[in-house]
Amino acid sequence: MASLPPFHKVLIANRGEIALRVLRACRELGIATVVVYSEADRDSKPVRLADEAVCIGPPPAAKSYLNIPAIIAAAEVTDADAIHPGYGFLAENQEFAERVTACGFTFIGPRAETIALMGDKIAAKRAMHQSGVPCVPGSDGPLPEDTDAIIALARSVGYPVIIKAAGGGGGRGIRVVHHESALLSAVATTREEARAAFGDPTLYLEKYLQNPRHIEIQILADQHGNTVWLGERDCSLQRRHQKVIEEAPAPGVPRAAIEQLGATVVEACRRIGYIGAGTLEFLYEDGNFYFIEMNTRIQVEHPVTELITGIDLVQAQIRIAAGEPLWFTQSDILLKGHAIECRINAEDPWRFTPSPGRIDQWHPPGGPGVRVDSHAFAGYRVPPYYDSLIGKIIVHAPEREAALARMNRALEELVVTGITTNVPLHRDLLLDPRVRRGELSIHFLERWLDERRR
Repeated sequence: MASLPPFHKVLIANRGEIALRVLRACRELGIATVVVYSEADRDSKPVRLADEAVCIGPPPAAKSYLNIPAIIAAAEVTDADAIHPGYGFLAENQEFAERVTACGFTFIGPRAETIALMGDKIAAKRAMHQSGVPCVPGSDGPLPEDTDAIIALARSVGYPVIIKAAGGGGGRGIRVVHHESALLSAVATTREEARAAFGDPTLYLEKYLQNPRHIEIQILADQHGNTVWLGERDCSLQRRHQKVIEEAPAPGVPRAAIEQLGATVVEACRRIGYIGAGTLEFLYEDGNFYFIEMNTRIQVEHPVTELITGIDLVQAQIRIAAGEPLWFTQSDILLKGHAIECRINAEDPWRFTPSPGRIDQWHPPGGPGVRVDSHAFAGYRVPPYYDSLIGKIIVHAPEREAALARMNRALEELVVTGITTNVPLHRDLLLDPRVRRGELSIHFLERWLDERRR
């Protein structure tokens, strides 16, 4: 006898590629879907494919995708029983998670208090440190107001240092300070930026690592005390703290070190009572890992983990939220092959200016080992109001060299006209011998772009 679906109807509180991804996961689980949309997304693919669609406001996100009362009302009028936030927008918003639960719906994600804990970078770092997770040397708590204390702290950590907003994200609220003469002005500027952007001027200070890689660990945890980790991802190729290319496993990192980190992360997540899908992000330098933050949601780059593990992370999120125990153990998770993801953005590949407009032709790549997650289609109009991501190409192959060749072939096949995309950036970057050798760091792409400009 077929099992009952985890939920009757799920409302998807997001747009674009991730809304379509969640919709597809629900469809395969036999769950009806509701998509909310702004007036700018009226003709989008998620709206066309959902069982029901509800307009929640005009194009600006503050009046639509960030409008909590409108989203709750849409769930009420459509009789949904759960809400999936996707990524971005309200996905890591404590108030939204609380309101969803208080109104009688299931929030497909961690508990609100967990979102609050891990959303506060200072509290998150303290919680991880207490759980035995290695952290970057720096302030033990918020940066003090006293200027002499700030100077003394920076001296004890050693320059360069990095100033970060406790409530920051998306690359904002961050400044690197190389010399003491620039410290106090950087603190003052970052504090005001944090106050304006996040409503919280709290800062913290850390040692600035010179040439680290960005390694993250994917976890799943159910409501019955079962927690597993599903390998790592290397997200070192990034610009202005925004990821561009991700891959799994991380090339050149000793497996023994990764295995030890994974086990440590699992225990830490058990200690804080984490439930759902989550990602712990680390900097890796000179053989050492340093925790930087945890994302309490599905990641943009989750497909590379799905391809090397064979586990549908979005379906896992939904089933966990419905109270199901994990249907596999740590020993069942086997990493097979290598996966690479390229984020396809509607932007100039070298100046990075957005390129909204109508897509005239859209021919995605195909063939063995190629996956395309995208809401784009011929005739689709990319709106100017949101993130420029229009899709992701993900490839899988037995080993990294074959995956690189497959990605190059897939990028060659992709045809997009009417707008400009960053495909030329991906093609040139993946042909660089240093990238092919796995000689990566979080500063590589910025330096590579500087080399091109000379």
